[in-house]
This record gives sequence, structure tokens and C-alpha cells, in this order.
Amino acid sequence: MDLTYAIYRLQCTHPFGISRSTHTYYDVVYVYLEQDGIIGRGEAAPSQRYNETVEKIITELEKPLSLPGEVTDPRDISDVLRQAAGGYHALEAAFSMALLDWWTQKLGQPLCRYFGADPQQTPLTSFTIAIGDLDLIPQKIEEAEPYAILKIKLGTNRDKEIIRAIRNETDKILRVDANEGWDLETAIDMCNWLAGYHVEFVEQPLPADQVEQTARLKKVSPVKIFADENSVVSRQIPEIAYAFHGINIKLMKCGRLEEAKRMIDTARQYDLEIMLGCMVESSIGITAAAHLSSLVDYADLDGNLLINNDPYQGVRIKEGRIILPTKPGLGIDLNETGKQSQGLK
Repeated sequence: MDLTYAIYRLQCTHPFGISRSTHTYYDVVYVYLEQDGIIGRGEAAPSQRYNETVEKIITELEKPLSLPGEVTDPRDISDVLRQAAGGYHALEAAFSMALLDWWTQKLGQPLCRYFGADPQQTPLTSFTIAIGDLDLIPQKIEEAEPYAILKIKLGTNRDKEIIRAIRNETDKILRVDANEGWDLETAIDMCNWLAGYHVEFVEQPLPADQVEQTARLKKVSPVKIFADENSVVSRQIPEIAYAFHGINIKLMKCGRLEEAKRMIDTARQYDLEIMLGCMVESSIGITAAAHLSSLVDYADLDGNLLINNDPYQGVRIKEGRIILPTKPGLGIDLNETGKQSQGLK
């Protein structure tokens, strides 16, 4: 089996602002596993929040790696690839996607079937309105017209102004993500205030090291509290379950698709609701996560919708609902943008 990779810069349609940073682009790394004329594709979209960067991932990919000449079972190679990821979860995720994309293409079945997921039971996805110029909110709401649910990034000194401006434009369901941007006093005030604005839940209101304070917030909040930065891998779930109503699972945080499925199963044991989320990613990473989407309660899989140069086509959105490809594997193809980009497969 042959391994190759390519770096690609995703350009944001609008500057993408959250409580701790704003970006106009994100660099990602595509990995390709090839054997028997089949290409398995994966994507690493690292986050500095978790001390991961493209440079660190490339350093790992440049190290010598010996892969089996013939793979007859993905377990024959999965441990080798996990070790080759150097502990970087985004690279683990890319390897996992590429391997299972290759394997399920070889089997002639879509990836969702590998995990027992039903492609006909996919949820609606939210569409993110990032922190930015308030004057752009009407335009952003118009661009989000196909989506029934909006996810609003907060964690600023003008959060109420942002929500009021959005409510002046739409009465759609809102979900809020504070990205660790509040303290307990602010979170209590905001959750009580947001309850009057048709907000479904609030994601990661407090810093990840403030689990006890989050538990206090949960007791008094009229809206549900979801973990994001507190919910990285499955072993954390038993430790935080008492403080949250639900968790957000992201492949770039947890690593392998198998670990995402383990997080789903663990969360169910603790009666937690589950959302599948994402970083700003292209259609490779978003499609991979979407193949698990029928197993969860909510989806926030819009990373590929926030960029204007996606080089791949895969998952689609119809009337806000996730529509999976029907082809074997991830069901990914290069689009015209991708065909014109050097090094992509």
C-alpha cells in the first residue's frame, strides 16, 4: 500500500471568528492510501487549540513508514498508522478516513454501512454564523436560507447585540457556541437571557478546566449545556457527564472514526445527547463524519459550506438535511477546482 499527501489551503467565504481567534483561511493536509487501483482519501484539519499544526503533521508524514504490500483487513495496518500519527488526532483522523475509505470501496459498500448507520436517517445540519462584522449579519442570514438551524458563535463583549441582530432577521432555531468564552456569572446571565430567544442549547460556555462550575451552571440553566472542548475522546465522558446535557464529537479532536463510534456508544451509556461537529474542513472530512450522522441526535457538519474553494464533492445538503453519497467508501470525487489543483487525487 502506498501513502502520499498534499497540503491545501481552504479559503473562508467570510472571516471565520470565534471567541479566541479569527481566520480567513485554514491549511489542511490530505492523505492518500492506494492499492489495487483504489484510492482512499483522508483529511487532517489540525487545531492550535489542541496544539496541532500542519507543520507538525508534515513532520510526522516525512518520517519513514513501512506499510504492508497487501492489505486484506484494515486491522492489519490501523495500529501502524495510529503510531505513525505521532499522537496528533487530526492525522489519526486522516489515516482512519483514508484506510476505511479504501477498505469499504474494496468491499463495494458505503462507509456508513461499515458502522451500521442508516443513510436514510440522517439529521438536519446547522449552519454557522461566525463572529464578525455586525453589518454582515443580514447577508449571512440570507446565505443560510437553505438551513433550518443556525449555530451562532459567541464569547464576546457584544453577545446580546449579536443575538438581537440575528433575531431581527430570522426566527429559525438557534444553537450557541461560546468556545470557552464566558465565566460562570456571565454564563448564568446569558443562558437565562438566551432562553427567551428560542435557543436550543449552548455549547462549551466555560473553559474546559472549569467542569465543577459548568455543573453549577447546568443546575440553573433553562437551556441545555453541551461539551465541546471538554469532550475530546471517549475516556473523558464518564468524568464530565454530570456537568453536561450532551457532547459534541469531532473527528479532528478524537482521531479515528472508530473512536468517534466509541464516543457515541459511551455517551449513550450516560444518557447524554450527541452532536457531530467539525472544524473548517473540505468535503473529505465532512463526508467522513456525515457517514456516522444517523447514529447521533444533532449535526453541525457545515465546515465545507463555509469555504469557497472546496476541491472535492461528496455529502450534499438538501433542505438542510444531510444527503450521503451512495457510492462505495466515502463517495468522494474531485470537482473542477480539485482537478485544477496540483497534487490532489
